[in-house]
Amino acid sequence: MRILVVNVGSTSVKLRVIGDGDRLEASRDLPPLAELGRAGLDDELARFGAVDAVGHRVVHGGDAFVAPVLLDAGVVAALRGLTDLAPLHQPPALDAIDALTAALPDVPAVACFDTAFHATLPVAASTYALPSAWRALGVRRYGFHGLSHAASMCALAAGRSIATTMGFTPLDGLVMATRSGSVDPGVVLWLQQHQGLSADAVADGLEHASGLVGLCGTPDMREITSRAASGDATAGTALAVYVHRLRAGIAAMVASLGGLDALVFSGGVGERSAPVRDAAGAGLGFLGVEVDGARNRDAGGDDRISPPGAAVLVFVVEAREDLEIAAGVRQVLG
Repeated sequence: MRILVVNVGSTSVKLRVIGDGDRLEASRDLPPLAELGRAGLDDELARFGAVDAVGHRVVHGGDAFVAPVLLDAGVVAALRGLTDLAPLHQPPALDAIDALTAALPDVPAVACFDTAFHATLPVAASTYALPSAWRALGVRRYGFHGLSHAASMCALAAGRSIATTMGFTPLDGLVMATRSGSVDPGVVLWLQQHQGLSADAVADGLEHASGLVGLCGTPDMREITSRAASGDATAGTALAVYVHRLRAGIAAMVASLGGLDALVFSGGVGERSAPVRDAAGAGLGFLGVEVDGARNRDAGGDDRISPPGAAVLVFVVEAREDLEIAAGVRQVLG
């Protein structure tokens, strides 16, 4: 089975063709589909040759979709109904589904969800202490990045998610490139009640002007670590805030697990920033975490960066959302 994996980001569309044995047969990163147009998409698809199935990454599956699902009109309509829960991510994914369905009308398509992996969260971890009427609306911790942990954290026991840092929306949890991560909800109320900011203005600030951009003016961790090493105080503060939240999150995940066998860094910063991995490990010695400086500095692809004999194994693992989506397609289509 040749599977076309469609992964829509904020500024690009990643297309991958996965063949038998999870072999990567073709790969293209494209501009947003609105810029590419139907003719451009057809040209790109022609490069790949015939495919047997399409797998789409969809951020939010809500309570209804907790496993990969074959796409049809009813499923797509239900996914549109979840747009309010992920307004930045759901529309581009749905646009991609529409575009690929039009371009490949006879090829079965499967949706794979970032939230589905966290369907195993126990009630104690998924429930907010909020009025029952609000919880009845579906306000709960969903968790995200289940296909690949890029900007959030997850505690796994026997391969199952039991705790995660992202909550009702992808805003929660760690400091991200442009998103705030966890903040006191009183901040939102204060900005609206005392500073006159509209809900849209607060949402825009939390989504697009916070995180590393808000702290340091850039979302690029490589630039931040370089500036911090050169004595830039603003960059030093940004790095310190990021690492503080990261260490606290790791410790919280370990508490939910009752111990730690392995710590895995993945996704953008996790894979590419040796300084962040080193700083995180340096504050977690009480948990048995050690990072070998030389191994960490030279890590590439999938590597172990803990020293021999360490109590906790520490790894860097390349994120491969395409393989997870391909596996979901095979699960649905057999």
